[in-house]
Amino acid sequence: MKRILKLIGVLIILVPISVIGFLYFKFPNAEPAPEISVGNNPERIQRGKYLANHVSACMDCHSIREWSKFSGPLIPKTLGEGGEVFDQKLGFPGSFVAPNITPSALGKWTDGEILRAISSGINKEGNALFPVMPHPAYGQMDKEDLISIISYLRSLEPIEKKNPNSSPDFPFNLILRTIPNPAKFGKLPDKSDKVSYGKYLFVAAACTECHTKQDKGKPVAGMELAGGFEFPLGNGTKIVSANLTPDKETGLGNWTESQFVKRFKNMELPKYKPHSIKKGEFQTIMPWTMYAGMTEEDLSAIFAYLQTVPAIKNKINN
Repeated sequence: MKRILKLIGVLIILVPISVIGFLYFKFPNAEPAPEISVGNNPERIQRGKYLANHVSACMDCHSIREWSKFSGPLIPKTLGEGGEVFDQKLGFPGSFVAPNITPSALGKWTDGEILRAISSGINKEGNALFPVMPHPAYGQMDKEDLISIISYLRSLEPIEKKNPNSSPDFPFNLILRTIPNPAKFGKLPDKSDKVSYGKYLFVAAACTECHTKQDKGKPVAGMELAGGFEFPLGNGTKIVSANLTPDKETGLGNWTESQFVKRFKNMELPKYKPHSIKKGEFQTIMPWTMYAGMTEEDLSAIFAYLQTVPAIKNKINN
């Protein structure tokens, strides 16, 4: 009996060690960074600027936002310097810090390493990146669009700023290693196919990440795009994401295309002047001023796509 108990004790120790060892040696599922050169074509840089600031909104997390103003507009001189923290106070399994992505920080990265990070979630050192940067979504974008974003990042004003490293909690630090996967690049649809084009933009903007309710970090089945994702704010309050499905009572079913587009364009800078927010007043993390920079054509396409998703009744109160 003592021998059996001793054997069980040894197994209890060895099995977790073997699992941890397996996760460390098997994952992340990384492919070698591709050998590419993005160049500095002005048209490509302009396309990247549009995507990084108004569609994929990379600058949302990789800059400093002025949270004393509604929707936290970006502070222009901080563009790309990083520093935004997503930690346990906000419900994250660790402390994740947006890195500096200006040329001063990416100077030693190859273009292929940046592409792999954005599309597959693997950094220069081969470590897994937490998907607060939604690399599973970005990995579905057209490779040419991602190359344009990299071209734009290379053109940013260098900012010398060292941000803290991210630190996932145990055991999520092991789970994190299993999340990255090789990219499955898509193709930018023709604008004449409005719904497909709108779906592409919607994925590129990673809207699903915030507008689907989650349970323990996983999307709740049957609640896709019906809102309900809770965001605790630093002032002790919280907001809940909106229902984007075409449900007529609780979603966008009674909205017109014109209303949808206007809702965004009304917050376009510099025409829109974000008002000051006092403690306890309604605030949002939705980067309205960034998405407002999308063209009316692109916003119309996103609306057209949203009208095709299943309508789900889910009343949201903020």
